[in-house]
Amino acid sequence: MNTCSLFSLLSLLLFSRADALYANALLNCVFTSTNDVVYLGQLFINKVLWGEYNSTVGKYVGFTEKGRQIAEEVNKNPSFLKQEKKNLEKCKTHVPVAMEILSKAVEPSVRLRAFDATDSKHPRMLVCSVYNFYPKQINVRWLRNGKEVTSDVTSTEELPNGNWLYQMHSYLEMTPRAGEKIACMVEHASFQKPKLYEWGKRVTESVRCDVLCW
Repeated sequence: MNTCSLFSLLSLLLFSRADALYANALLNCVFTSTNDVVYLGQLFINKVLWGEYNSTVGKYVGFTEKGRQIAEEVNKNPSFLKQEKKNLEKCKTHVPVAMEILSKAVEPSVRLRAFDATDSKHPRMLVCSVYNFYPKQINVRWLRNGKEVTSDVTSTEELPNGNWLYQMHSYLEMTPRAGEKIACMVEHASFQKPKLYEWGKRVTESVRCDVLCW
């Protein structure tokens, strides 16, 4: 079998059936330090893990009947095993670069918006959206005239963007009052101290300033 044998075998399995199958291969470098690196190649069919190559095991292991058939074939192929060992070395080469990137905090951008609230005892809802930050840990709070607001507040979890950056959104249901100062306070590792983002600088009776971006 040549180096494309895995994909040839997969094609045979996929298209020998009347119903369509969806294949997805994930190649991952898992690491905690430059000295602790594992290469993991996983094969999913219809979201089910059929098998994987784990560099700590040194061979392909199948988890389903078809996956075990694939494992039996590819483990006989020296070229396949040699390539997987090369993939581990590639992981070890790129891990220091990844760790350097991950050691740097990325400052978030913050946006405040206001909407008419629905199904609420308050007529308005403020949204404090925090985008593109790293690391994941962040603290977002609401202040009214300098004092923390804990009621009528809901927040999402930190949501991954898929590029190692995160976003989250915090919501405050409110009834605007003249002269009242509402602010979203954000604490993050990229800041030397917490930052305040005031909505409209000062809330007016007409509530004219609905969107502010920083």
